[in-house]
Amino acid sequence: MQLYEELVARGLIAQVTNEDEIREMVNAGKATFYIGFDCTADSLTAGHFMALTLMKRLQMAGNKPIALIGGGTTMIGDPSGRTDMRRMLTKEDIDHNAACFKKQMERFIEFGEGKARMVNNADWLLDLNYVELLREVGACFSVNNMLRAECYKQRMEKGLSFLEFNYMIMQSYDFYYLFQHCGCNMQFGGNDQWSNMLGGTELIRRKLGKDAHCMTITLLTDSQGNKMGKTAGNAVWLDPNKTSPYDFYQYWRNVEDGDVMKCIRMLTFLPIEQISEMDGWEGSQLNKAKEILAWELTALVHGKEEADKAQEAAKALFGGGGDKANMPATELTGDSFDNGQTGVLNLLVACGLAASKGEARRLVQQGGVSVNDEKVTDVEQKYGCELFKGDGVIIRKGKKVFHRAFMN
Repeated sequence: MQLYEELVARGLIAQVTNEDEIREMVNAGKATFYIGFDCTADSLTAGHFMALTLMKRLQMAGNKPIALIGGGTTMIGDPSGRTDMRRMLTKEDIDHNAACFKKQMERFIEFGEGKARMVNNADWLLDLNYVELLREVGACFSVNNMLRAECYKQRMEKGLSFLEFNYMIMQSYDFYYLFQHCGCNMQFGGNDQWSNMLGGTELIRRKLGKDAHCMTITLLTDSQGNKMGKTAGNAVWLDPNKTSPYDFYQYWRNVEDGDVMKCIRMLTFLPIEQISEMDGWEGSQLNKAKEILAWELTALVHGKEEADKAQEAAKALFGGGGDKANMPATELTGDSFDNGQTGVLNLLVACGLAASKGEARRLVQQGGVSVNDEKVTDVEQKYGCELFKGDGVIIRKGKKVFHRAFMN
């Protein structure tokens, strides 16, 4: 099976322009393509996973990726999928976030001469003259068509700022610039970006002629991608300091039954034939599939050693043996105790399971905290320091978050 056909078989492709030409270029390894990443945080999330693995697949087949860091577009903010305007970041924040992105991307993509490139659209967008841009590019966009785009429709009722209204033009200009200066002939993005991406294709053809070979492909990330990257209201980060390898493993281990095979097909590099053999798995076999998914993706992001540790910790928690030392843990000191005891609220805050005593109190009152498998019902519950020596205690928050507290 050739690469484009494999992408289809994995359920990755949503919409395309001129499919025959795209298929030929991708399969021959002749595509120079870009995917954009706005720097809204100092780490990529699990929601970026599909784009990163796609870039890796295409590069392995000889195609050349361009990772576009949105240093310029981040200053405007993409309204897609938003109910309100994004927080405005300083240029210093954006530059810091871009540097963090590059470090994480290097785990997936090989950068260097004749390989992948990383570019920052701040290098061309921030120097544009506004009036010149309006004359050169603005005339190519119909306001009526823009207002019909899905990325704007959902914001019209609550209010769309003029700042955000310019996002489509800026994103379209990116493809136009990369086509001219980097030989970029293809763009990939989430299906929710279809309108923005078509804007770039149309801009190139209107400015450079109908025969300009530029192509657009969107991926099935608008619905599935929104589920990836968030759990219990918090982002699942690729940075191990923000989401530990164990928590990252557990996120994928706990995906819904109906999503596990979809995630394996889209995100792992297991052969499609092997995945097809797993399609009929049920019951305990489905749990095995979740373990495979969790290990494969944790190994991709954090390395095989961390994936093994996370799997061992999970087995220790759920009755299959394993090493408890590998689960997320906090070492308590004497300062954590008052007269040799610590309260459950202090314990939750010290372990980072609650941001404040108020949040910790609510967790206990709602029945969401257990210590060594015993549900905590009293917010005044105290524990002696002797309990934390050796292996320590296991604290559970909700159904899926586990943490070990110990002292030497």
